[in-house]
Amino acid sequence: MTTASTLVARSPADCWRLFIDAAALTAWVPGLRRARIVATDAQGRAHEVAFEFAASRTYALVYAYDDAARRVSWTSRLGQRDGVAGWARFDAEDGGTRVTYATTDGAGRTDDERAIDEPRQLLAAFARWALAAR
Repeated sequence: MTTASTLVARSPADCWRLFIDAAALTAWVPGLRRARIVATDAQGRAHEVAFEFAASRTYALVYAYDDAARRVSWTSRLGQRDGVAGWARFDAEDGGTRVTYATTDGAGRTDDERAIDEPRQLLAAFARWALAAR
């Protein structure tokens, strides 16, 4: 598992809301062409999302939410060997929110696929977008 964290100068509630908005993922995830919500949970949040990346890579993830802990986790809808799993957590800290992001790549993923899911890169992209978002 690869883990990274960063401080975002926004409230935990704002960061949580922005991060779990699957319809906005193409605005900040590098290389993501399309994120199609396949199924939602009882609260209307994305439960399953199909992703299409610029490198013609596609996969689907299934999400679970822990609202009290402001933690979201995901697992690959396909086999674990070629998939990705992970989680993100949003904790209050002086000056904003400590966002912690972790991923575990399946053994079948290529180096290029691992680079796209690299937590530090994704956190930096999220932080830039979250600071500019309303």
